[in-house]
Amino acid sequence: MRRHRNAKIIATLGPAACGEALIGKLFEAGADVFRLNASHGTHAEHKKLFRIIRGLEKHYNRPIGIILDLQGPKLRVGEFAAGKILLKARQSFRFDLSEQPGDSRRVQLPHAEIFAALKAGMNLLLDDGRIRLRVVHCGKDFAETKVVNGGELSDHKGVCVPGAVLDLSPLTGKDLEDLEFGLKLGVDWVALSFVQRPEDVIAARKLISGRAAVLAKLEKPLAIEHLDEIVELADAVMVARGDLGVEAPPEDVPVLQKRIVNSCREAGKPVVVATQMLDSMIHAPMPTRAEASDVATAIYDGADAVMLSAETAVGDHPVAAVTMMNKIIKRVESDPYYRTVMEAQHRHPKATDADAIIAAARQAAHTISAAAIVTFSSTGSTTLRAARERPGMPILGLTPRIGTARRLALAWGVHSVKVPNLKRFAEMVDKAVDIALREEFAATGDQVVITAGVPFGTPGATNILRIAWVK
Repeated sequence: MRRHRNAKIIATLGPAACGEALIGKLFEAGADVFRLNASHGTHAEHKKLFRIIRGLEKHYNRPIGIILDLQGPKLRVGEFAAGKILLKARQSFRFDLSEQPGDSRRVQLPHAEIFAALKAGMNLLLDDGRIRLRVVHCGKDFAETKVVNGGELSDHKGVCVPGAVLDLSPLTGKDLEDLEFGLKLGVDWVALSFVQRPEDVIAARKLISGRAAVLAKLEKPLAIEHLDEIVELADAVMVARGDLGVEAPPEDVPVLQKRIVNSCREAGKPVVVATQMLDSMIHAPMPTRAEASDVATAIYDGADAVMLSAETAVGDHPVAAVTMMNKIIKRVESDPYYRTVMEAQHRHPKATDADAIIAAARQAAHTISAAAIVTFSSTGSTTLRAARERPGMPILGLTPRIGTARRLALAWGVHSVKVPNLKRFAEMVDKAVDIALREEFAATGDQVVITAGVPFGTPGATNILRIAWVK
């Protein structure tokens, strides 16, 4: 099941993709990692999906990554006596903590944290930004507003507060239950929603305690103020453009996307571009040309992975959506201009021994036209350093840990393989050559460049470079 491309595909599972046969087709079509969305479905349903994926992993003998995406805080208005109201431009409207059903003049906003952060002149966005109100006067338990953009508002619609840092943990009671469930199950990645500041990632890392990797979702513009710190603390980052596009103007989202991708690439952390990538394929068998260009742009930018959400979770054509994304990625990566872009965007190695070795491996591989770069790493750090280089040949990531192999399924250009614990470097060279041949990355007479850290099992100790012939 070798993929003839570098960027990876994440497919979200849901009602449209929940059976073993269909999930198998998604994997065959190109899905490298599967996302379980904790916002929907029960623990029993997610457990069933988890077992199906692990069964596919054994069947295809390929490590498959699994992401548990936590819901995060959901800020919503209360209920209306009539179920809904119509807000008109320039009318006054009040939010408060009263549990009385709302009407055309007021409604409950059961979040004291929002009132604590509000100031006169701030905006409140309702129903995914469709309705906009400006705060005129506010206190610790109320806010008087003026409607800027009106519309129909019904029970429990979402609320956003652009420009405000809310005194909220990204982990709710539900999230903590889902997190413990996912960690016991054995998910590889935990996607953290509602990240506002570096402290949110630190808190999550303490709870997870190394049992899974942390994927920080950047969906609030305020998080961008701490972008480099969040990237440094997280194991990977997701550009969650749907929520990001609610609080940020539409024209800012492409700029923010490029900024986030650039920061992650500089740090050598995997970065995922997500939301509405092939949105029309929820119902249509083909994407729009604009959507194809959107996916292509993420690939030209060097994103590690692109994600399908509703397209595979509830869409009418889940397999076709993965197939199309696979086609777009392969087409872009076969474009000579793509390599020109990758070379132009090449990052200078960091001032460490390990990065110097990896940079030399990339240069050596290009000089001798090696068939592949082979890394040996128990934690995946060596392999991620190789992925940061964006070389012109595939990366064969060997690791003795199945958890590492599954996490590396998210990384650009990496074909991860679990191998036995090796004691000697010569043994590792033999294993690297054999696997490169077996996995069809090299043929007899080809050369591969091999990197590792000795002694084995020491994180970040990449200190050996070897060129070997495939016999």
